[in-house]
Amino acid sequence: MTNALEVTHSDGAPFIDYVREFDYPAARVFGAHVDPDAYAEWIGPDRLDTRIDVFNAVPGGSYRFVQTEGTEEYAFRGVFHSIRPAEFILQTFEYEGFPDQASLDFLRFEDLPEGRSRLVGHSVYPSLETRDSFVSSGMESGMAAGYDKLEQLLAFATD
Repeated sequence: MTNALEVTHSDGAPFIDYVREFDYPAARVFGAHVDPDAYAEWIGPDRLDTRIDVFNAVPGGSYRFVQTEGTEEYAFRGVFHSIRPAEFILQTFEYEGFPDQASLDFLRFEDLPEGRSRLVGHSVYPSLETRDSFVSSGMESGMAAGYDKLEQLLAFATD
């Protein structure tokens, strides 16, 4: 992929910032974040299958999805707090394997020239230890793989 994910996390600060550009408008990238069928197609690496249990992408709505690899299951859940179409999502994100350790995620969708866009994310964790456990779990490679799949999904949808 030509649009690489850039992830940064500073020593001593319990947050992660990330940026990923796409060759598609912000409205389409945003749409794939709030449509449960599309979300299930791209979230996470190829080795995981995703099942959506709940996905109500409205302010105050919740979501839960389960990713499987063989007999292993990984469940995630959260609440959508603010949504501005094609512009902004504020949500919580919790891996059920680390209960009570939810992040607060800010996602901004920005249009760029020539029909391209940029996703800018900022995730705040309850502690530095929680942030570090997510980083060491392979989160960055999983995010990169998922966003590469999203780019492919958007390309397929235009054909």
